[in-house]
Amino acid sequence: MSVVLRNAQRSVPLRRAPLRRAVCALRAALGASRFDVAVVCAGNALMQRLNGAYRQRPEPTDVLSFPFHQVAAGELPRPRCRDEYNLGDIFLGVEYIHQQCRDAGEDFADVLVVTAAHGLCHLLGYRHDTKPAWEQMHRKEAQILEELNRLTGSRLRPLTAGLF
Repeated sequence: MSVVLRNAQRSVPLRRAPLRRAVCALRAALGASRFDVAVVCAGNALMQRLNGAYRQRPEPTDVLSFPFHQVAAGELPRPRCRDEYNLGDIFLGVEYIHQQCRDAGEDFADVLVVTAAHGLCHLLGYRHDTKPAWEQMHRKEAQILEELNRLTGSRLRPLTAGLF
C-alpha cells in the first residue's frame, strides 16, 4: 500500500524522498505495510489551528496523528473492505521541529524521522498519557527505530526518553 507525503509549508526546505522511504520502513517494522498512511508536512500556522481545534491547545506542535481506526496499542486494524486499509494521517510540524533542532543543535532530518515514528505509533493506539502507557510506547518506538537503524545504518532513538 502507499505512503502519501505532502509538503504543505514553504518555511523549511524539505527532502521528501528520504522521509517517505523512512516512513515506509517504519510502517513495515510495525507490521502495517498493507495499510495506507498520509504524512503532511505543515507549518506553524496550520499546526496551531489543528492543535487548537483537536487538543484545545492553540499553539504549534511537532506532531499530530489522526487514526482512521481505534485500536488498542499494539493491535493492527481489521479492515472489512479495501477502503479501510488506512492507518490515518500524520501532520508533522516541520517549522516547529526545525526551530527545536536549531535550538538544541540536533539533526533536522533525523528528528523528523523520529517524530514520524512517534506519529505512526499513535496511529496504532500507542499513547503517553500515563507512565505505563508511555513506557509501552517508548519500547515500540525504540523497536521500530532499531529496525530502521539496522536497514540504514542510522543511530536514531526515541525523543521521548525523558517524558516521565
